[in-house]
Amino acid sequence: MTTPSSLRDLYIDPSSAWSFIPKVGSSSAPVDSPAAPLQSPVASSYQWSTRPSHNSIFDLSPSMDPSEPSGIDASQLFKALVASAVLQYASTALANPWEVGKLFLQVQWVPRDAGEPEPDIVEDDHEDALSESSNDNDSYFHDPNSTPTTGTHYPLPRTDEQGYVIRRSVLEEGTRPEYIIPVGSAEGVWGMMKKVARFRGEGWLALWKGLLTSCVTEVLSTTMQPFIHSLLQSIFFPSMTPFHQPPLILPVASHVITGFLLSPLDLIRTRLIVQSYSSRYRTYSGPIDALSQILRDEGGLHGIYLHPHLLIPTLLDSALRPIVSLALPGIIASYFGANIMQDTHPIAWGAAELGGSLLGLLLTLPFETARRRLQVQTRGTATPIKGCVELRPAPYNGVVDTMWHILTEERSDLPIHRRPIRTRRGSVKGKEKEVTDVEKVDDYESDSWLRNTGLGQLYRGLGVRFGAGVVVFILAMLNGGQEADNGWAEI
Repeated sequence: MTTPSSLRDLYIDPSSAWSFIPKVGSSSAPVDSPAAPLQSPVASSYQWSTRPSHNSIFDLSPSMDPSEPSGIDASQLFKALVASAVLQYASTALANPWEVGKLFLQVQWVPRDAGEPEPDIVEDDHEDALSESSNDNDSYFHDPNSTPTTGTHYPLPRTDEQGYVIRRSVLEEGTRPEYIIPVGSAEGVWGMMKKVARFRGEGWLALWKGLLTSCVTEVLSTTMQPFIHSLLQSIFFPSMTPFHQPPLILPVASHVITGFLLSPLDLIRTRLIVQSYSSRYRTYSGPIDALSQILRDEGGLHGIYLHPHLLIPTLLDSALRPIVSLALPGIIASYFGANIMQDTHPIAWGAAELGGSLLGLLLTLPFETARRRLQVQTRGTATPIKGCVELRPAPYNGVVDTMWHILTEERSDLPIHRRPIRTRRGSVKGKEKEVTDVEKVDDYESDSWLRNTGLGQLYRGLGVRFGAGVVVFILAMLNGGQEADNGWAEI
C-alpha cells in the first residue's frame, strides 16, 4: 500500500458539505473546484417527498399533513367524537344483558328454607267419582252443622293484626308480589337472562336497564384513569423515563381514585337495574331522578361518598382489581420460567394471564357481591326499592357481615325444583300422614352440601367471566400467530 504524496487533494471545504436541499439563490459550485468531483448532481437537486396528506381512518381522524393549517377542524373533531360515542355505546349494549343477569344473581336472596314451602296438592281424578258417589249416598244422613271430614283441606293462612296474610316462604305463589321473579328459578347468568325475558313484569327490554349509566361510567373511567395515573407520576416520579416501569402503587392508586369519584354512578346503575321494570312499582324514573332522590333522602354528598356501607366496599373493589390483574400474571409466569415476557413468549404469558384472571375472580367476586348487596339497600329516610328479584328483608351491616350472612343463611343448589305431591281423598288424618311422608322423601333426595351453604352465592357469574377470559386468550393466540407470520414475511 502506497501513501499519497500530498493530502491537499483530499481536503474538503466545510462550506461545500453534502446537502439534500440546496440553499435558495446559491449558485452551483465551479467546475474547477476540488470538491466538485465528490458532489453528485443528483444529490444536490434531490428533495424529500412528503407523505400523502390524507391520513385519516374512515375520515374520522385529523390529517397529519404539515402543509395544511394547524388549527382544529371542528367538523372532523365532531365526527370523531360521535363515532367514538356510538362505538362505546354499542359495545356496552352488547355486554349489558350479561351484566344484568349477573347482577340479579348476585343480589338475589335465597334462604335455606326456600325449598320447604307449602306443598302443591294434586288430587287423583279417579278418586273423584267414588268420593262424589259416597257423598250423594250420605247426603241424606249429613248434618249441615257438623265439620266435614272428607275432601281436600288446606291450612288456613296466618294473618297479622291488620288482616294481611303473613308470608311464610319465598316460594309461596299466593303471597309473592307480582313484580318479583321466583327465587331459585335460574342457575346461571344465561338462565337468569331467559327468566327475565320471559317474566311478565320484565321482558326483553329489561335486559338493557341502566345502559346509559353504564356507558357513561365506562367512558369516564377509561378517560380519567390514565389522566390520574399520568398526574400522579408527574407529581411523585417526575424524572421517570418512559423506559422505566412505574411502581405498582401508581396504577392501583389511579384506579382507586377513579372508582371513588365514579362510585355514585355505579350506585345509580345498580339500583336502576335491580328495581322493577314495571312503571307501577318503579322507584326511579331515570339516573337524574335516582341521583336527586339519593342526595335528598340518604345524606347528600357525604352519604353517597363517605357512608361506610358504600366507601369501604368501593375502596376494596377498586384496589383488588388492579392488584390482581397486574401482579398475578407475573407471579404465575415466574413459575413457568425466569425469562417469560409478553414479547418473547406470548402464549406462555397469555396462559399466565388466564390463570391470573381465574385466581383474581376467586378473590374479587365475594367483595363485589357484598358491594352490590350493600348498594341495593337504602339508608336514611329513603323507602326500600322494589326489586325484581328477592332481596333480604333485613339490612346488612358491612362487608364482613354481608359475606357471613350469605354463607350461613343461604343455599347454593340452584335452581330449586318443586315436585307436586299427589294425595287421595280420604280422612284428614290419613291425608296428613301421607303428605308428611312425601315431604320427608323429597327433602332427603335434595339434601346436599350446597343446600347448607351459601358459598355458591358469593361466586355468581364466575363461569361467564372465566369463559370471557378464555375467549380473549384464544383471540390473543390467533392474533399473535398472525403477527409472527407477518414479521417473518417482512424479513
